[in-house]
Amino acid sequence: MQRFGRPSTGDVIAGVSVALVAIPQSLAYAELAGMPPQYGLWATALPSLLAALFVSSRYLQTGPVALTALLTFGALSPLATESSAEYIEMAALLALLVGGMRVLLGLGRLGRVAYLLSPPVLVGFTTAAAILILSSQLPKAFDVDPDRGGVLHNAFDALAHPGRWSLTAMLFAAMTLVMIFGGRLLHRLFPGVLAAVVVGLVISSASGYGGSIVGELDGGFISLGVEFPWSRTADLIVPALAIALVGFAEPASIARTFARLDREPWDANREMVSQGVANLAAGVSGAFPVGGSFSRSSLNRMAGATSAWAGAITGAFVLLTLPLTPVLRDLPQAILGAIVIGAVAKLINLRGLWDLRHRGTPHLLVGAATLAATLATAPRVERGVIVGIAVSLAVERIGRVPLGDGDHDNDVTQPTEAASSA
Repeated sequence: MQRFGRPSTGDVIAGVSVALVAIPQSLAYAELAGMPPQYGLWATALPSLLAALFVSSRYLQTGPVALTALLTFGALSPLATESSAEYIEMAALLALLVGGMRVLLGLGRLGRVAYLLSPPVLVGFTTAAAILILSSQLPKAFDVDPDRGGVLHNAFDALAHPGRWSLTAMLFAAMTLVMIFGGRLLHRLFPGVLAAVVVGLVISSASGYGGSIVGELDGGFISLGVEFPWSRTADLIVPALAIALVGFAEPASIARTFARLDREPWDANREMVSQGVANLAAGVSGAFPVGGSFSRSSLNRMAGATSAWAGAITGAFVLLTLPLTPVLRDLPQAILGAIVIGAVAKLINLRGLWDLRHRGTPHLLVGAATLAATLATAPRVERGVIVGIAVSLAVERIGRVPLGDGDHDNDVTQPTEAASSA
């Protein structure tokens, strides 16, 4: 377990700063996962608080993230209706299964599974997932009701019918993107997401905005009396394993990056346990699978966090503000859509995919195959990863071309005493 001293002023400032960004992001990612928006807050509070007890990286912020939300939607949408009671119960069970698998992998010192996915597979999958996530939010940005086709079909349909676009919704979305990206030009800590939410909420409430809004949110604290649909476990085992492995690539990459920058050790096993505990907490909270957020972790570092206290403070702050969430009922859906678009746009790395040719044609082939398979199998995007791994293995076997990054031994340190006792 993480050993805590006293939180520094930087920890308090960073923790609260991240919480103020996490609240609107969590609402948006919950909807991306097919859940009612308030469940995003439940997926932030206890998971952030408890993960901080076990993290290896002092900067890692845990909670709802776009990639894991997409994987959750892909796993559950074929099995139940979005936001239905059955869907919500299955989401909680899925989080519980993901959490259990990650804890077992971490305690079994199998954290190196973070390196199972070769760079070409990661580039192809991440780019495809970002395209799908961005596409899923375009109908919200235009306030167009999708016709219940696939994600890409709905996005194309929204773009192809400008007569259905809502100018007001588009202005809300544009304002949000300007505040997110333009605010960074003013100061790297400018709270663009928070500013967009506050301004949008005030305008929407004062003007009686008639477009799509968040709607009623349940106030009050988290109820831990979750009834898990254990009979559906067999349906969720494979998706849970996919999320446990694929979803860990993001927090692992975040933690490795910061460890390199600060020349600090990082323990993949301990981080696997922390992410497992976070998902167990999400499950008992009745929420959905969670992961590590790059944007919130970066904000945490820039805002002056010095220890894992910052993550715990973020979770505690969100937990204490839960009774106030009904004030967000008039928040335009276009703003939530723009928040997600702003977060994932930078993940569309077509140039990085094309640059794989410099490593050799087999690398480009694997990346392109993963991207194509992920788009083609949506919403079951985990199948795209399976295809990518299969192509990768075939290339390595037939062409004898190693596709790994080759440097992971330098990133994973020996388990510390704290990790061993986690």
